Amino acid sequence: MSDATPPAPGPDRPREEGLVAGGAHGPGRLRALTAIVLDTLEDAAPARGGPLPAGGPEAVARNTLARFDPVLPEEGIGPESALGDLVRAVAEGAADPADPACVAHLHCPPLAVAVAADLAGAALNPSMDSWDQAPAAGVIEEATTAALARLIHPTAPAPDALITSGGTESNLVALLLARERATPGTLRVVTGSNAHHSVHRAAWMLGLPAPVVVACRDGRIDPAALDDALAALAGAPLLVVATAGTTDEGRIDPLPEIARVAERHAARLHVDAAYGGPLLFSERLAPLLAGLEHAASVTFDLHKLGWQPVAAGVLAVADAGMLAPLSLRADYLNADDDTEAGLPDLLGRSIRTTRRPDALKMAVTFRALGRRGLGGLVEHCVRTAQEFGRAVDARPGLRRRPGDIGISTVLFRPAAADALPDEAGDAVVAAVRRTLLAEGRAVLGRALAEDGEGRRRLWLKATLLHPDAATADLLPLLDLVTAAADRAAADHAAAEAPAAEAPAAEAPAAEAPAAEDTDAPLAERLSP
Repeated sequence: MSDATPPAPGPDRPREEGLVAGGAHGPGRLRALTAIVLDTLEDAAPARGGPLPAGGPEAVARNTLARFDPVLPEEGIGPESALGDLVRAVAEGAADPADPACVAHLHCPPLAVAVAADLAGAALNPSMDSWDQAPAAGVIEEATTAALARLIHPTAPAPDALITSGGTESNLVALLLARERATPGTLRVVTGSNAHHSVHRAAWMLGLPAPVVVACRDGRIDPAALDDALAALAGAPLLVVATAGTTDEGRIDPLPEIARVAERHAARLHVDAAYGGPLLFSERLAPLLAGLEHAASVTFDLHKLGWQPVAAGVLAVADAGMLAPLSLRADYLNADDDTEAGLPDLLGRSIRTTRRPDALKMAVTFRALGRRGLGGLVEHCVRTAQEFGRAVDARPGLRRRPGDIGISTVLFRPAAADALPDEAGDAVVAAVRRTLLAEGRAVLGRALAEDGEGRRRLWLKATLLHPDAATADLLPLLDLVTAAADRAAADHAAAEAPAAEAPAAEAPAAEAPAAEDTDAPLAERLSP
């Protein structure tokens, strides 16, 4: 027998039964393993003691690797042990978006019903590239995309939508479709300085010229600047990319004005509404997206304000004919005679081949909550952001970025940072964020944005996506920021003081202010 040939099962190496999750007996095996996962998740959150583990990257890496080294042992340790070890490692070392103090990113806590649906999809494992791999899942995806297309383009005669992995893929496909319809000449993309980086990356990947970037006012595209930019590109096929919910500030571009400018220059309009799109679920908030109906294509994400497990992206188009360039023939997946015989062709529904049944969790959530239920959750997040902003305004030690709150994103900074020169003040803001990360107390984002005087300053960012966290759950976060800011400002003052003024016996300031609290009692490290 070759050394590379595994030994056959025998008395000493019995073949394990019930390995797969599907079939008639798979669910029973899966039920036992799922219980291990749920028990481990339940134990891990208190063990972590906050929204993320304390100690910073080195400590997290050390503690995580200790749970599963080596990752590929010569002999396996069994599914129960392996599952318990690695689920505990990832859970104890997680940044948990379900914790009210985890507010840095467009990173939502998924709904339990969506996670349960995702489990079913993973167990059945349909691949959404041919009918014979996903008979019912294909029907669910078709119905789900039709409902989303009609939500986004309610008056279009033949809208359609695709399931994608998220906003980056949606924007890529939108530019691809626009490029394929561009004639004559090379497509020119025009977007605001507030656009998501994926727009620029998509242009690069597709071999297009770098997008023309137009100025923004208060975080939104300036229609006059857009008009000038399009006029300078006269004669070229044009695509305008606007944003409904910017990553840093939650700003919504003036879509009606942008649509009028684009139409005047015969430019197509794509709107990246990955963040703001779910406002459409709410009758009260949907008017904030007025003008979206003029877009030829729209990016829409449900793993942001839709509370789906990653991934759950959508690209909607006003005219299903726009999707024709995605058509592809592969005989083993969509042979002509199979299609003529009535087997649905799924291959042209994506730039990917193998795809997960991500529409299943969306459909379950839609059925479970309905449009009103989803709209209510969106309204809760928007309302909570408004209340959180007022709480910031009421704190003398904090300052909110002037202007309206963008969707559910609040930018603020310590007043102590404003008392310092610009660069030093921004350094204090950055130090506050890193200190709270290192201590495992809070996950806050950062954003560069103009203040009331037109200067670009660094702000702390709270992106509020928790569907049932109350404002009261978030207020302790402000206490943490104020205390960390006082320490950071004191450290800055000590560093700036002349050496002769420092007491001779005083020890040097610690480089990592978080270190002294990393080993604090668990009750003291608990998040708000």
